[in-house]
Amino acid sequence: FLVTSTKLQAAGFGKRYAHTIGISVDYRRTNKSMESLQLNVQRLKEYKSKLILFPLKANKPKKTDSTPQELTLAQQLVGDVMPFKLKSRKDTARKVTKKSKKYSCFDALRRERSNARNWGMRAKKAKEAAEDAAVTGKK
Repeated sequence: FLVTSTKLQAAGFGKRYAHTIGISVDYRRTNKSMESLQLNVQRLKEYKSKLILFPLKANKPKKTDSTPQELTLAQQLVGDVMPFKLKSRKDTARKVTKKSKKYSCFDALRRERSNARNWGMRAKKAKEAAEDAAVTGKK
């Protein structure tokens, strides 16, 4: 796992503790949406529930370690603990229309870049034209 510190806090882990159980923490990352944050927190909690943590000192187990009953049931897992499943969306076939044939992605992007570049100048011109029309009494 590679998670942000916000996700760790939401799941109830500390940075040092996360490193000890195989979770990498990237403090530079940010969360883009609440949905992904909640999904990843849920994934972290599920991962934690599947882990069996052995105590470092057998006679002094900590709160975070697994119970003796769980330790007796422990078996070595071969493979991924939690395989990551991507949900793919199926696209349906559709007819090619004249509009879609005529559409040029390059032209659309060029037009949008031009609009972004000239937006301020066009707004200024429109404002000046409105002021001139108000002064002269014309539309």
